[in-house]
Amino acid sequence: MNPVLLVTGGSRGIGAATALLAARQGWAVAVNYTQNAAAANAIVQQIKSGGGQAVSIQADVGDEAQIKHLFSQVDAQLGRLTGFVNNAGVLDVAVRVDELSWERAERIMRINVVGAMICAREAVLRMSTKHGGKGGAIVNLSSVAARLGAPGQYVDYAASKGAIDTFNLGLAKEVAAEGIRVNAVRPGIIDTDIHASGGIPDRAKTMAPMIPMLRPGSADEVAQSIVWLLSDAASYVTGANLEVTGGR
Repeated sequence: MNPVLLVTGGSRGIGAATALLAARQGWAVAVNYTQNAAAANAIVQQIKSGGGQAVSIQADVGDEAQIKHLFSQVDAQLGRLTGFVNNAGVLDVAVRVDELSWERAERIMRINVVGAMICAREAVLRMSTKHGGKGGAIVNLSSVAARLGAPGQYVDYAASKGAIDTFNLGLAKEVAAEGIRVNAVRPGIIDTDIHASGGIPDRAKTMAPMIPMLRPGSADEVAQSIVWLLSDAASYVTGANLEVTGGR
């Protein structure tokens, strides 16, 4: 029986690349999405056409009831969870802090931080030996913005990822003796459509000269790091935060 993996925000970008790679390496994958059912179903069909096992499940991780439903659907459709990629997150258009609205800040923190923490709670309840589980691995998605601060553009987003860094470290220590490894990946400038949602669709290309490797990364390159951290090859790695930034 294949180990079971849930990827939140799995219909596009880094999440989709992770779902596809994990499936090729033998995971049964639940592809979570918020709105774009067609994109999620396309990932599922691609996995199935390659001989893999996958399902798509709609849920908004900014809502606790929907998070609970998401995890219960994974239980029902694939079985007990052993891998979780805490990938879902949002970015908004570039603004300074003195232009920041309460509604925008609350939305970013609710989805990127509170939602991620509650998703991790549900994963731990299924994986922890304390709760009858057989262990597992969690990978949280941070961002190089947590280290750089994203001034003049996305300080709120950067702060949400800084919170993820701290949460990652604390959770890793909290459940290390319960069979669960918890790590994070901190991508740099990656060529995905998240930049369009931030109002700067060409950002990956325009930022390339500022990256030591002189190019943006790809979603597949980030997925390689995530899937490695999920695997037994990383069996003694927990509490780590792996930078995939091209040296930035």
